[in-house]
Parts: sequence; structure tokens; C-alpha cells
Amino acid sequence: MASSLFHSLSSASLPTLRKSLYASNPNSITPSFSFPRPQPQFLTLAPNLKPLVSSAPHSTAAVSATHTPQSLKSRLKNGETLYGIFLLTFSPTIAEIAGHAGYDFAVVDMEHGHGGISDALPCLHALAATNTAAILRLPESSAAWAKKALDLGPQGIMFPMIDNPKAAKKAVSYCRFPPRGVRGSAHTIVRASNYGINEGYLSNYEEELLIMCQVESEEGAKKIDEISNVDGVDCVQMGPLDLSASMGYLWDPGHKKVKETLRGAEKAVLKGGGAYLSGFVMPHDGAAELRKRGYHMVAGAADIGLFRNAAVEDVRKFKVRLEAEKESDEEEKNGKVPAEEKYWSE
Repeated sequence: MASSLFHSLSSASLPTLRKSLYASNPNSITPSFSFPRPQPQFLTLAPNLKPLVSSAPHSTAAVSATHTPQSLKSRLKNGETLYGIFLLTFSPTIAEIAGHAGYDFAVVDMEHGHGGISDALPCLHALAATNTAAILRLPESSAAWAKKALDLGPQGIMFPMIDNPKAAKKAVSYCRFPPRGVRGSAHTIVRASNYGINEGYLSNYEEELLIMCQVESEEGAKKIDEISNVDGVDCVQMGPLDLSASMGYLWDPGHKKVKETLRGAEKAVLKGGGAYLSGFVMPHDGAAELRKRGYHMVAGAADIGLFRNAAVEDVRKFKVRLEAEKESDEEEKNGKVPAEEKYWSE
């Protein structure tokens, strides 16, 4: 009996199997015979305590098993300002924490982070578990890197060092299948199409994928109006550090000339209306300022920077406390402070 069942399954066509195993919705990935997925629940806390992430807009506690979060492109079209983080550690745990914290998007950075495609995939798994949009930043703008990144199924892809409209057009072509582009096709088996289960992938991938071009040189800033109006470029990512370096001010991204060039480039993008603005928070240029100037995507931190700052501050506080205790011990030894008045304080 087992062999006859195997024969009948192996001889059946793939569409027939899909119709028999999956719900009537052609885009459904939930088998019609599967058990209901249990809803995630927060741990029961004391009455006076509240979950730290209870207000996160896409916390797993607030998302049902059948709910599909809005794409980044649809949220931008709705006029939202999205706040994100860059991930350079390639740690799935850090990615998961970032998702639970409530960031709207996370950029897995293969340009300056140490990892590649195989390192990025576990981070995408972690972000997907928290319903957080993932963007992959490529190490270079090329068809090969774009193909491998897109097959992983991120919501967005970021091309570095786009200096002119020709480079922007090439970047877009890397994201589209022939005849509109040059992207290699394996859509029947890759993660982007749920390994071929999502039969509607080819119909909607263009409208859901956010294509971001980084403009981070003086040459690019001069041609940014043309770059931002290239068909398919959804968002222009400003790069203030590389821009300042290209202008001869590597150590001074807040230089007056750099600011003037950046402001001029921003106005050109907004005036053209062909793409959204995305940018980094800088010590001299905060998130609120970026938003006021028309940015709709703002990256406020990088995981390495957050941990570095926290670690440096933790060590500093310990050394300050230790020095204070040594002084207290010395004063007590000299009889200046009664023993009962000595205490350890945070």
C-alpha cells in the first residue's frame, strides 16, 4: 500500500498536489489539513509590571497567524516615517531583539559587516519571526550579488556607490527578470517565493521590493536628480560619511561645505518626486532634523555602535564606583568615616 501511495504521489503533477494539499487561495502557504498555529503569549507578569514590547507596532503578540504586515513600499506610500537599524554583527539573536524592540526595518549590512549571503540568511529568519522588514545592503553593485541577495527574499535591497543614472539603471535591471532586466531566474525553488509555494510571486515581486540606491559621493550628489528619477529607484539613501570623504573632509562630516552639498542633494530628490529619502542619524544631525527635512526612512543606530556605547559606559561606571570605594576605604582607614556610614551605591 505504501508503494502504491508513493507511486500515485510521484506521478501526480505539482499543480495537482498543490490543489489537494493547500487551501483554495493560490498564495496560501498553510496546508488545509494543518493544525491551528498557537498564538504567542507574553509571560504572566506581576500586576505592577508591563511587557517592555507590548506597544511595538509589529510585536509577535499583536500579529495573528494569518496577518500579513504591510510592505515597506506600501507604508512609505501611506506617508509614514520609518525608523530602522543597521546590523553588522550578523547575529540572529541581535536581529531578533531588534525586531522585538519595534524597529520598522533592519538593514543587514554586507558592505561593512563581515558576513555574506550564508551569514545573512539566519538574520532574515530571525527578523521574519518578529515580522520586521529586512533590507540587504550589498557589498558592491553587481548582478551576481543582487541575484543571490534577492533570492533570499528581503523586502528591500540597497546598492552602494551609485554615482550616476547609468549605474542606477543597471541596479534596477539586476532586480528584474528578462526582458525587463537581467536577474537570473530560480523563482521556483528560492526562499523569495517561499521555495516555489507562492505561485503569485512573479506577479507581485516588483511592486513589493524596495530598491534603494546609495548616493555617497560628490559626483553622485551632482547627478542625484537624474538618479532619483530613474524608473524603478524607490529610495535614495544618502551617505554622509563617504560624501564628506569624497569632498576631502573625511574627519569632518559636519563641515559647512558637506552640509551644503547634502542639503542641495536632498532638495533635488524631494523636488523631483521620483524617490523617497533615506538617511543615517549623525552626531550633528539627529532623527528629528532628518524627518523635518523630508526623510521618510531614518536609521538611528547600528548594532555594533549600540553595544560599544553600552559596554564603554558600563566599564566607566564600574571604574568610577571602584575608585570611589577605594577613596572611602582610605578615609575609613584613616578614621575619617565611621564604618557604619559606608555603603555601596549604584
